Amino acid sequence: MTRTFSMALAATAIALTPACAQGQVDTADKEAIEKIVYEYIMENPEIIEDALIALNEQRAAEEAALAMAAIADNQDALINNAADYSVGPADAPVTVVEFFDYRCGFCKRSAQWAVDLPEKYDNKVRVVFKEFPILSAESEKAALAAIAAGRQDKYIEMHMALMELDNGSGFGPDQIDAAAESVGVDVAKMRADMKSINVQKTVADAKSLARTLSISGTPNFIVGTEMVSGADTESVETLIEAALADS
Repeated sequence: MTRTFSMALAATAIALTPACAQGQVDTADKEAIEKIVYEYIMENPEIIEDALIALNEQRAAEEAALAMAAIADNQDALINNAADYSVGPADAPVTVVEFFDYRCGFCKRSAQWAVDLPEKYDNKVRVVFKEFPILSAESEKAALAAIAAGRQDKYIEMHMALMELDNGSGFGPDQIDAAAESVGVDVAKMRADMKSINVQKTVADAKSLARTLSISGTPNFIVGTEMVSGADTESVETLIEAALADS
């Protein structure tokens, strides 16, 4: 805080110095100006808070701009990866990409909502699912199981079954297998496919893409070049509706 205060003091002193004189300020003048500024700040300390708020807002805006640029640069990997599973028409005018973890409570709460988006928007929305297992070893196994189940045309069924597993005590191989059985997945084949390079690469690629986009939590939704962190379904729908209006 002391360093921040000193920087603010110096910046304010320079700002208050006439532009034409800034190159001619001697040590005595500089000290006098800094004293005036210091006294002003001490009498009006809220300007430090205002300056820090403005600085944080500036940094947030810069980070958002960088994130949008990264998303724009990686559009193909986000929406056109043939290894990903999705719901909704392939030619839908709007695509929503979700990064999620099967151990994430907020992902579980928004899971059915995400799956239902195409129906809600008259099949003008497609949802692409990106496995982003970051919370536990079980998350990784569940992600591999979901991708493997997709090879049996049971991805969405397995996805929802895994989302319904209890997080309270965690879940292990037996619970994953039971979830697979409950939706008609051949467990032996699923287990074999979980070891395949292609299945493991699909999960690894999604994790790598998330890191490229500086995504560190779940759920995370992307619409166009906009990102929504957390299960903020209202904000996602606002972006969808804006995109549909522009399409």
